[in-house]
Amino acid sequence: QVQLVESGGGLVQAGGSLRLSCVASGRTFSNYAVAWFRQAPGKEREFAAAINWSGGSTNYADSVKGRFTISRDNSENTVYLQMNSLKPEDTAVYSCAAEYRRDIKLSMIGGSYDFWGQGTQVTVSS
Repeated sequence: QVQLVESGGGLVQAGGSLRLSCVASGRTFSNYAVAWFRQAPGKEREFAAAINWSGGSTNYADSVKGRFTISRDNSENTVYLQMNSLKPEDTAVYSCAAEYRRDIKLSMIGGSYDFWGQGTQVTVSS
């Protein structure tokens, strides 16, 4: 089992920045790819960003590319999502998820991930 806990959400004005953290405990964190997904009220969950086990490969949804940066520190069992130039449409609950794999491939599908955190709310005001 891998336990994931997100933090860093909050209320920010449009154009502002937030950094989300996803801290893992349990099994060896460096064996897992990690992704951030988000779900806005009344909408389906959508992929935002992912990073492979080493941090050498990343993938982003088109809607966040150029504004969000995903990174990880395996020594701290933590994955970060730096979110800049936030827009009201970025408002959602952001959840991190982990998939056991040690290659460069990154899935954008939630069903590929084995473990999930509870989520952290991000609200961007206009």
